[in-house]
Amino acid sequence: MLRTVIRQLGCWKMRLAVPFVMTAAFSPILPAQQPGEISYRDESIMPDGILGDRIRSVIETLNANRPEAVEHFLQQDCTEQLRNFAPLEEHLDVFLGLHRQWGSVRFHGIRSYEPPRPNQTIVILKDSNFDAWRAFVIQLDAADDNRIASLSLTDARVPTNVTEPDLSQADLVQQTSDLIERVCERDVFSGTVLVARQDEVLYSHACGEASKRFHVANKIDTKFNLGSMNKMFTATAINQLVERGVLGYDETIDAFVDESWLPPAITSRVTVHHLLTHTSGLGSYFNETYWNGSRELYRSVDDFKPLVQGERLAFEPGARFRYSNTGMLILGVVIESATGESYFDYVTENIYEPAGMVNSDSYEMDFPVENLAIGYIPARESEYGWENNIYKHVIKGGPAGGGFSTVNDMYRFARALQTGKLVSPETLELMWTDHSGDGYGYGFNIDDGPAGKVVGHGGGFPGLNSNLDIFVDTGYVVVVMSNYDQAASSVARQINQLIGRMN
Repeated sequence: MLRTVIRQLGCWKMRLAVPFVMTAAFSPILPAQQPGEISYRDESIMPDGILGDRIRSVIETLNANRPEAVEHFLQQDCTEQLRNFAPLEEHLDVFLGLHRQWGSVRFHGIRSYEPPRPNQTIVILKDSNFDAWRAFVIQLDAADDNRIASLSLTDARVPTNVTEPDLSQADLVQQTSDLIERVCERDVFSGTVLVARQDEVLYSHACGEASKRFHVANKIDTKFNLGSMNKMFTATAINQLVERGVLGYDETIDAFVDESWLPPAITSRVTVHHLLTHTSGLGSYFNETYWNGSRELYRSVDDFKPLVQGERLAFEPGARFRYSNTGMLILGVVIESATGESYFDYVTENIYEPAGMVNSDSYEMDFPVENLAIGYIPARESEYGWENNIYKHVIKGGPAGGGFSTVNDMYRFARALQTGKLVSPETLELMWTDHSGDGYGYGFNIDDGPAGKVVGHGGGFPGLNSNLDIFVDTGYVVVVMSNYDQAASSVARQINQLIGRMN
């Protein structure tokens, strides 16, 4: 189920807090943190009675790391409807996969919100691998002996009853080093990490294996798959073309996207702005046609056309936010139509080269590209304990994701943006503005928290996870790249929290 949930999320997108949800047909269960939900309070008291028993059972099942413990939990503590939500193997994947990622967890407290959430209990935990705050949201069914009807497992914010000391820059480096040493030693993380402030690299490290078949170690210049991080390149390219007067944000895309891609009923209503902000109403081309077809088919932007045909708008463009891989792919079509160049040539000439990114490209996976990490997924059914993602992944990435880079190149990209090498300061401010209220600008995630304004993007897919955070107010840049799925997000999130504690 761990992999199934990721697949259903749209593949390239990997937020820092992706919930794993098991829910029956009750009111929708919400993750521990909702957009705009600020007022909360934590108390370190285990509830009495059956609720406390159910909470302890979830924690014991997570910590047991045994299939038979999961089966017992499902039979004794969960409703039949929840048990039948997915096959047993998928339930096992969730619990055993989370134990692998989090390690053991310990109870911290119960979180309440204002206004309250009826019929739902938010339980705050601390994990042993990342020393990170986690949560599960639980809902009981009073009509079925108060068994668990819904369960959501996710990341959590720092509890209100915990005071974390301020850190110096030396503390930041030391605690980052301690974190990486721990997760590398436990084989929870395989990849590279870079922490910098403006022009100074403060910390960098590589661990794990780029190839388990030949036991080739990751190096600091190993190329990792970016997943959705390519969207930042696509958005930067579009903004360059707007600066040059080739495009307009409010221009509809019918002048650039013909009927072989989408019908005029769509292209005459969708603007460049809608595509940049994921408010177009388009969905994801990672559909059944993709999953059931050969990865070898998709090399050029045009090759993705069969995956888009038949797309419909889920809502009127501009009405709301909906993360869209198809939308970013279509921006690649716009770039090719507006410039007369291939998308890949334009990005190389106008982004990689000016930024000094010498190890970045959308490499074709059937070529022997040197120093490139293969992605790996834990596989209980394999005698080796792992499977690689070569046959799941596109053979060549594109405008929505799937290219490759290194931590040093992504740091160079961040500095090139900050220093005006790629777009003007005025355009950069527009790119880093939340246009929809959903924490997304023009191709960049945007967050405001203890560390100030942070922009960037993550990327995820089975067997890969990478993340770039640019701390606009303090000058820090954090790049984490991994050839394990979900590994980079937890590392990046912990470093982000450390930077938020800087004095």
